[in-house]
Formats: sequence, C-alpha cells, structure tokens
Amino acid sequence: QVQLVESGGGLVQAGGSLRLSCAASGRTFNTYAMGWFRQAPGKEREFVAAISRDGGRRYYANFEKGRFTISRDNAKNTVYLQMSSLKPEDTAVYYCAANSEGTAKYSEKDEYDYWGQGTQVTVSS
Repeated sequence: QVQLVESGGGLVQAGGSLRLSCAASGRTFNTYAMGWFRQAPGKEREFVAAISRDGGRRYYANFEKGRFTISRDNAKNTVYLQMSSLKPEDTAVYYCAANSEGTAKYSEKDEYDYWGQGTQVTVSS
C-alpha cells in the first residue's frame, strides 16, 4: 500500500510558476512509476506527466509544450512537478498517482494503483 500526499498548490498569476510535491509513504517508492494528472471543474481527469521508476524516462502531455518538468527523488520518496509560464487554463486540481506496472501506459489513469487527495492550482489572468 502506498499513501500519497500532494502539496505546493495555490493561487498564482498568469506567467508565474509553482512546484508541486507528492510525498509517498512506505519503502517501495522506487518500484512505482509516478504520474501527475489534473482535473478542472466539469472536465475529465487528464494526464499531465509521468516518470519511470528510476527517473530515466519522462513523458508529457502535448498541451504543456515544455512548460512543465516532472522529477523524482527516490531517497526522499517524493515526486515533483515544476510548472512555469502558467496559464488560466492550467487551473485544476492536480493529483499524483503511483503505477506498479511501470510507464508502458503512462497516460491512462486506470493503470494507476494509488492516488493522492489532490492539490488545487489556480491561475489568475
């Protein structure tokens, strides 16, 4: 069992930056690929980014266009999402998730085993 706790969300102006963190419990963090998803009001939860167990492979949604960077520190059981050049359309609840099967289907939310409670990101225009 893995418990995930996100932090770092908040209110930011358009063009600003935020770094989200997701802390995982347990000693098996490095056996999970990790992903970030987001969900805006009235919309489906969508893929944002994913990273392999050892951090060697990273995947991003097309909408990011180089604005977001996912990283992980296995010694700290933490995955990060650095977001820059934020836009109002980035406003959503951001969730981290753990996938025991690796990154083969990194963008499919149903492939993830554990989810955090989410952190709100609001970008004002």
